[in-house]
Amino acid sequence: MLVETAGLTKVFGEIRAVDDLSVAIPDGAIGLVGPNGAGKTTFLRLLLGLLRPTAGSARVLGHGIEDGVAVRERIGYMPEHDCLIPDMTGIGLVSYMGRVSGLDKDTAMGRAHDVLQFVGVEEERYRKVAEYSTGMKQKIKLAQAMVHDPQLYIFDEPTTGLDPRGRAEMLDLVRTIARSPGRNVILSSHLLPDVETICKYVTILDGGRQIASGDIATLLVGENRIRVDVRGDRDAFIRRLKEAGHDAEAGPLGVRVARKPGVEADVFGAAHAVGAEIRYLGAEIRSLEELFLELVERTSGGSK
Repeated sequence: MLVETAGLTKVFGEIRAVDDLSVAIPDGAIGLVGPNGAGKTTFLRLLLGLLRPTAGSARVLGHGIEDGVAVRERIGYMPEHDCLIPDMTGIGLVSYMGRVSGLDKDTAMGRAHDVLQFVGVEEERYRKVAEYSTGMKQKIKLAQAMVHDPQLYIFDEPTTGLDPRGRAEMLDLVRTIARSPGRNVILSSHLLPDVETICKYVTILDGGRQIASGDIATLLVGENRIRVDVRGDRDAFIRRLKEAGHDAEAGPLGVRVARKPGVEADVFGAAHAVGAEIRYLGAEIRSLEELFLELVERTSGGSK
């Protein structure tokens, strides 16, 4: 397993930022999502050993988080907020971070040039970080996370502050890393389409707790509902299904109907009654954003 936690808890005063969290996250490209205040960044800092847990335990790449150095030397971390030293040049900062990660001077400098070329920083590498645009600073943050060739990359909101072009470039870089053999990625982002296109597995947090986790393709196939694409009077079709005792509603991709015995026959009966045509009847395929909103609403509703 890439990450395993048991009862992991972090309390700040009266706030339980991470609350009795037990997860088992496999190797690969992993999405970490949740609303603001869900505990995502605190969770990542716990995994890095930058925070000590109030209770519980965690292992990353087989190492307990109490062994912070052993964990961090195997991780490339790109934090959300600015972590750069403004008076250093790009090449100087990235090579310095290579030395911090255990590389010798010559190897660190060679690796720094390689990763800066990969992220698209050319002659600008010799300028001071203070002179960089937001997009350039994000590329330097990515380069310093890569310089020591880690087993695991942790990206915390890597497209923050970027314009559409810069965002697309950054996502292409993250996607390339995620698809490289032997590389693992945890992508924490509030931009769910980005997570859906890059990651194969997702963990969803809310209130410091896990509310869902699993293979994205599997999660997006609704187990308790079917989708019906109907040509004709959709509103009349839905009313007919409701009259027959079914939970039905209009969705962005068709009509959603709760699974129950006899639902298929009633779907065709309702369509015939209102003169509509069934074009599709089968599994509901949702977007990650739809699933996320549904789970958060369900969780919030259950806690009131």
